[in-house]
Amino acid sequence: METNDYYKRVLRDLRISVTDRCNFRCRYCMPEEIFNKDYPFLSRDHILSVEETIRIARIFARLGVQKMRITGGEPILRKELPEIIAGISQIDGITDIALTTNGSLLAKQASKLKDAGLMRVAVSLDALDDETFMKMNGGKARVQQVLEGIEAAAEAGLLVKVNMVLQKGVNEHALLPMVRYFREKGHILRMIEYMDVGNTNGWDWEHVVSKKEILERIGKEFPLEPVDPNYAGEVASRFRFLDGKGEIGVISSVSDAFCSTCTRGRLSADGMFYTCLFATKGHDLRKLLRSEPDDEAIMEKIVAIWEGRHDQYSLERGTTKEDRSGGAKVEMSRIGG
Repeated sequence: METNDYYKRVLRDLRISVTDRCNFRCRYCMPEEIFNKDYPFLSRDHILSVEETIRIARIFARLGVQKMRITGGEPILRKELPEIIAGISQIDGITDIALTTNGSLLAKQASKLKDAGLMRVAVSLDALDDETFMKMNGGKARVQQVLEGIEAAAEAGLLVKVNMVLQKGVNEHALLPMVRYFREKGHILRMIEYMDVGNTNGWDWEHVVSKKEILERIGKEFPLEPVDPNYAGEVASRFRFLDGKGEIGVISSVSDAFCSTCTRGRLSADGMFYTCLFATKGHDLRKLLRSEPDDEAIMEKIVAIWEGRHDQYSLERGTTKEDRSGGAKVEMSRIGG
């Protein structure tokens, strides 16, 4: 089955958050002054159970979803994560299962997650020097801890990509050292433009290092050429090193938006379905899961939501139309990146 929205964008990818908690306090996602010990994180009974998560994943697969990515918060904090991945891996039609993680807890879990059915992992790392990295993550972990997680994942047989969020005046100096390091290691590094997700990260256009700037800086040392997407709707623009030694990616939802090809839906840990990373409201699927025994009824609800999807926030950012949308955007910690 294929499910299309108002702009004929197919529902192909689902990002499932399994927790809103994280052991980092990154400035661009969960700043310490907001997400402190008094912050009202979700209670256990509000979070989808393992069975509910697998059930809703199965329903989305029937609607045409083929790729599922587990996110958070930090998903490895969810102790049932291997059980969730194992359940999803048994669903007909799912061809790809990935995980987004900060990597600090990955070294001890990589083999177990691979055995459960995980295929790929995207590890967030914003610098190779501890001073910059800890400034960005709230002082919660050192670089070596994440590097050990990356290598453990690779040794376990997982495909590894590394995600770097760039903020002007904060870690842009770390760009080329990161490129050099992961080029030698053979892992694909993806640079992500600093995005205005949520309401708490102090986003400003002046802090964005654009796709154009990123490519110019890298290209001066390592000439690049563009590469075709691996599949329709791929979020990262791909570029190959001209000397043949690997590639990089750039995720540019600010300066070069890709809304027109977006195939991603997002499910928060408490069962809210969001049709855009920058959404101001979600649709409550938890209530349906706990009251509706018929999967067909839930499928019909999801189809209606997706068919009514008009989202293209990044194309409208700063315009009158976008300004009229109203409401606070959902925080990234609720629905992952």
